Amino acid sequence: MNDVLRQDEGMPALHTDLLAAPDLARLEPTGRMQHPARILLLYGSLRERSYSRLLVEEADRLLRVMGAETRIFDPRELPITNSVPRDSPKVQELLALSLWSEGQVWCSPEMHGAVTGVFKNQIDWLPLESGSVRPTQGRTLAVMQVSGGSQSFNAVNTLRLLGRWMRMFTIPNQSSVPRAYEQFDDTGRMKPSANYDRVVDVMEELLRFTWLLRDRADYLVDRYSERKIAFTLSDAM
Repeated sequence: MNDVLRQDEGMPALHTDLLAAPDLARLEPTGRMQHPARILLLYGSLRERSYSRLLVEEADRLLRVMGAETRIFDPRELPITNSVPRDSPKVQELLALSLWSEGQVWCSPEMHGAVTGVFKNQIDWLPLESGSVRPTQGRTLAVMQVSGGSQSFNAVNTLRLLGRWMRMFTIPNQSSVPRAYEQFDDTGRMKPSANYDRVVDVMEELLRFTWLLRDRADYLVDRYSERKIAFTLSDAM
C-alpha cells in the first residue's frame, strides 16, 4: 500500500488504494477446514420446563447426528449486562464459546411480542468487537422461537435483526413452534410433526451454510472502512 492514499478526482471522498473490487479467486479458499462444524446454541428461558431449551436440545441432537460439534450455553447465573466486570467467569464462558463457534442457533420464547430479557442479556454481553477480536462477525446463524399460543414470528424477526447487528450470516430458513406445550412429550423430546420437520430443515441448512462460508468469512466481511482505519493507524506509527 502506498504511503499516501490516492483519491479519484471524480469521487473525492473515495480512497481508491483501499477499494477492493470483487475477487473471485479470493472466494475460493486455499485450504478447506476439515474439522466438524462448531455450533453454539443459545436459549432464552430459565423455567424448569423451558420449551426454548427443549427445542435447542432437539436441534443439538440433530446437529450432532449430522456430524457437528456443539455446545449449549446455560444462561443461569449469567449476570445482568454491565452489572459486573467483563472478567466474570460466566461472562467469559459465553465469550469463549462464541469465539469458538463457526455458527450459532438462537432460540427465544416470544414474550410481549419480543424476545425475552434472558435471551437479550446473552447477546448484550457479546461485544461487536474488542480490539481485533469479533466474537460473532462472520458466523452463520439460525433463528427459532417457541410460543404459548398460535404461530407468531415476532421473536424470530427480532432475532434476525440482532443477528444482522452482530454481523452474522443469518440463514433464510427459520423455525417458529406454536403451542409449544403440545409439541414435547413427558421426557422432553419433540413429537413427530410438521414443526419437527421444519427444525430438521433449519439444522440441515445451517450446516450447509456453515461449511460454505466458514473458509470464506474473513474475505466476505472485509470492509473498506476498516481498511481505511487500519491504514490511518499504521501511517501514524
